[in-house]
Amino acid sequence: MWLKPEEVLLKNALRLWVTHKSNQYFILQRRRGHGDGAAKFTGATMEEILQHWEWLEQNLLHTLSVFDNKDDIANFVKGKVKGLIAEETSSKLAEQEEDPEKFREGLVKFESRFNFPETEKLITFYSCCCWKGKVPRQGWLYLSVNHLCFYSFFLGKELKLIIPWVEVQKLERTSNVLMADIIMVYTCGKEREFSMFLDINEVFRIMEQLADVTIRRHLDNEAFELDQNLKQPTQITKRDLEARAQKEFFRAMFKLPRTERLYDVVDCSLWTPFSRCHTPGRIYTSDSYICFASKEDGICTVIIPLKEVVSVEKMEDTSLLPNPIIISIRQQMAFQFIELKDRESLVNGLLQRLQQVNMSTLCPRNLVFGKEGFGNMNIMVNEDTESRSEKEKLPTNAEALMSSFHQTSSGNPDSELTREQIKERLWMDHFAEYGRTVCMFRTEKIRKLVAMGIPESLRGELWLIFSDAVTDLATHPDYYSRLVDESMGKSCMVTEEIERDLHRSLPEHPAFQNETGIAALRRVLTAYAYRNPKIGYCQSMNILTSVLLLYAKEEEAFWLLVAVCERMLPDYFNHRVLGAQVDQSVFEELVHERLPELAEHITDLSTLASISLSWFLTLFISIMPLQSAVNVVDCFFFDGIQAIFQIGLAVLDATAVELCSSKDDAQALMILSRFLEHVRNEESPLPHTGNLHSLLNNEQELYPVTDIADLIRDSYEKFGNSSVEQIEHLRCKHRIRVLQSHEETTKQNVVSTL
Repeated sequence: MWLKPEEVLLKNALRLWVTHKSNQYFILQRRRGHGDGAAKFTGATMEEILQHWEWLEQNLLHTLSVFDNKDDIANFVKGKVKGLIAEETSSKLAEQEEDPEKFREGLVKFESRFNFPETEKLITFYSCCCWKGKVPRQGWLYLSVNHLCFYSFFLGKELKLIIPWVEVQKLERTSNVLMADIIMVYTCGKEREFSMFLDINEVFRIMEQLADVTIRRHLDNEAFELDQNLKQPTQITKRDLEARAQKEFFRAMFKLPRTERLYDVVDCSLWTPFSRCHTPGRIYTSDSYICFASKEDGICTVIIPLKEVVSVEKMEDTSLLPNPIIISIRQQMAFQFIELKDRESLVNGLLQRLQQVNMSTLCPRNLVFGKEGFGNMNIMVNEDTESRSEKEKLPTNAEALMSSFHQTSSGNPDSELTREQIKERLWMDHFAEYGRTVCMFRTEKIRKLVAMGIPESLRGELWLIFSDAVTDLATHPDYYSRLVDESMGKSCMVTEEIERDLHRSLPEHPAFQNETGIAALRRVLTAYAYRNPKIGYCQSMNILTSVLLLYAKEEEAFWLLVAVCERMLPDYFNHRVLGAQVDQSVFEELVHERLPELAEHITDLSTLASISLSWFLTLFISIMPLQSAVNVVDCFFFDGIQAIFQIGLAVLDATAVELCSSKDDAQALMILSRFLEHVRNEESPLPHTGNLHSLLNNEQELYPVTDIADLIRDSYEKFGNSSVEQIEHLRCKHRIRVLQSHEETTKQNVVSTL
């Protein structure tokens, strides 16, 4: 048989290659006899090639089935591959901080295609597909400060999309029949699907940040008082957005002030004497703190205020201890870190900030937190108070109210005291091994001790340590007493609101049935409103503060309130309660995810949110007996808002059977209220007192009692695996929807008024 010359060449060429993998669209071959060598010749390892093959199968295989002919398939694949190559080249240039020519090319195309004003700054761009029905359109996604844009020119057809960030109601990562991982963008009445990104995690993270920044800037400029780079949209960069996300995670993880600027995040290992080994993790440094978190969650966390640091020293580098540094603190403790990359830069930065902290300590600041006062409200001054003499200074450093109004249980006092003594002994043993200051090693062991309930005698001290309010207290001597002197005697709308709520704060407790407790509560709330006029006073702050005053001195209670309002529950206590609304939305998603049967029965979880709002605003204090609620507050000060999420889920889990059989919202509310009223603390040395709701409830029906220790233990075992990172991601996701909903409500109210 006669063969054409080109057929002979093709036949011989095919003998040189062996098929490694294949499918109906693609074929992966290697040269015969070369094994992995062919892979190396292409500039990639076999592992990298297989990863690329897997990406093709996951992202392109199902998509190509929608095309009718081979030419369309070939054009689509060529366009996709070219886009990915251009994107990867651009990313590498940016990483190397070289002149990013590819970004300039993208910027020119962005400006010519969308014709925005010069102020519309492009942040970044990605190659991807936008789905129109079941057909993917290969093109480029452009993310700018105010818009999400997409451009495609495929098979002679042009597609151009422009979506303002202020119109984005929801961003979501999901999947469909054709694609395993896509990004959904929801606006009013419309939704768009984008897929086939080289790094979908990065794209989604940047999109969330831009949507969040835009809507916050649009609705609430106060939120950006500390983020200078985000005030001017034309100055925002991709690096700024990534730094902001990392900074917010850092603050949330260690419950630090919003003013803290993050400088370093470095992989290292910390010597942990309790385990007699070096624990791998990361060290974080900021303006006033050095923090460490183990890579494995729960193993070890350390928070070191720079004011406690005596020295930072580099040690001799050895094979056993590579790149070590020693950080010594005032309590005759030292922390050894090893395996630190760029040790010189880290140590120099720490020494510089340590010097600044020491200088500020030597020169105490007066009212350091900005412009104190009651805002723009009309203030009337009481002349009698104004002329108060120095001899009549208010008692702002009195002991915790529990020491004066301590009640003993009517049960067996010896037995109850023994339980407290056992707990105290366990804590003393723990202090001896792990430390008794803010710089203590925080491990899973201490979490178990907290879940058992902190002893009455140690509760105030440990709340101060866990929240780091003790650092604020030490670095601002006389700050609270001066606030009290300046704020007391002035009358305005805020002080009137405070006066109305004073006698509604724990009325069942004897400490607030007399003027001593009421006066202390008035001073703390008024001083805080004077310190922070943006928050002023919000209902539920009185309930929380009254419990703080039971276990802490008045000045300590003030700083605990500062920690809760400004660090641990940001955006909770303002006239819009946006932070609490966001967390209610997060809680709804957690219910869907962790309690699907209950979520299926209660189709409208917004009703549940209206019930659970008080759980978050008052940390269960207003709806549980006080002796039980303080154990919840213990967990909150140690674990932050995660404790409230998981205890809320545990309450719903414990009542799920009854809730699923409830007929309406009123019955569901009654089930939850009755359950929470019967959560008891049998180990408390204090007598049982119900909350205000239970005192007003005349129901005499017997109801099973739940022990608070069992409820908290169940919450950790069943729902305690949500990390800070997961919660912060969910908050960012739901904040967009909540803020958009608030904007829509505001518009409707304006229209109604007109």
